[in-house]
Amino acid sequence: MHTNRKTIGRRAALTAACAALALTAACTAGSTDSTGVSSAGKPTVRVALGVDASYAPFYLAEERGLFEKAGVNVELVQTEGGPAAAQAVSAGTAQISANADSTALPLMVTNPDLRALGVFQSSDSYLKVVLRKGVTSPKKIRTMASIGGLGLYATHEYLRHNGIDPKSVKILQSSPPEMPGMLERGSIDGYILFDPWVSKGVAGGGHIAGRIGDFGVGYAQWLLTDQKWLKDNEAVAGKVFKAVAEADRLVTEDPAAAAKASEKQAKLPVAQTRQVLPEITFATRGIDDSDVTSSQKIVDFLLAQKLIKKSPDLDTVLLKGWYGQHVG
Repeated sequence: MHTNRKTIGRRAALTAACAALALTAACTAGSTDSTGVSSAGKPTVRVALGVDASYAPFYLAEERGLFEKAGVNVELVQTEGGPAAAQAVSAGTAQISANADSTALPLMVTNPDLRALGVFQSSDSYLKVVLRKGVTSPKKIRTMASIGGLGLYATHEYLRHNGIDPKSVKILQSSPPEMPGMLERGSIDGYILFDPWVSKGVAGGGHIAGRIGDFGVGYAQWLLTDQKWLKDNEAVAGKVFKAVAEADRLVTEDPAAAAKASEKQAKLPVAQTRQVLPEITFATRGIDDSDVTSSQKIVDFLLAQKLIKKSPDLDTVLLKGWYGQHVG
């Protein structure tokens, strides 16, 4: 496989996390603020997350005051998505992050203190394959761009599903905002992403060639935290998760309100958000055996690609039973 990988050191990760927090708080190395309280006497928790429709429950929870009602002051820290959110937790500049399973697992190797508390949404439809104009068959693909984690895993599965050896395709690691332009310029033949980058690719002349479920791929989004913070703040983490659970229910019942909240909190187009929300299952649950099985499959892929040197201890980093005890 011809893959260009960007290496991000600890200092770079902390710098990125600090930049993301510039509008909410001063950033200092190792700072957690987990024992801080708001003016109303509630514990303050920073939650790092990406910027797309899949995070609608957080935007709606903020708009409806659900975190405050649950007894916690939450600051939403928007990042570029992918590993950046969990890296903020590792750096101590956020206490909780929202990350896909395949993105979190390799980070759990480099930071074995990361813990998955439970699932807040899942989908096999939200991510789509976008091919450039003129690429009418997967057999014509020579170069693709990919984000790490889920994106790379899905790219390999898509190629294999269509009888293509991934080693025969040049796979460039890139960020979502770059890919539609690369597609329009002809620098790549396709990518697998979520909106708004799917719509932007189509607007630039590309076309949707399928969804990840078409070739057997799905994902679960976890709430992650660090064990060092969690051991003294399990009740606080449970309050955050309860508010997200309530927001999940509201997103499902009233997607129009969720879309409006997403526009206000993250500048996401209302019509576009309304269109994709039905593609996502917004429901919280605890980590179960199916998560362990799917995680092992992802870990095996990462090991085969030499993207990680060892497996995280799944029995330790996936907190089976935690959700039932602290969220209900």
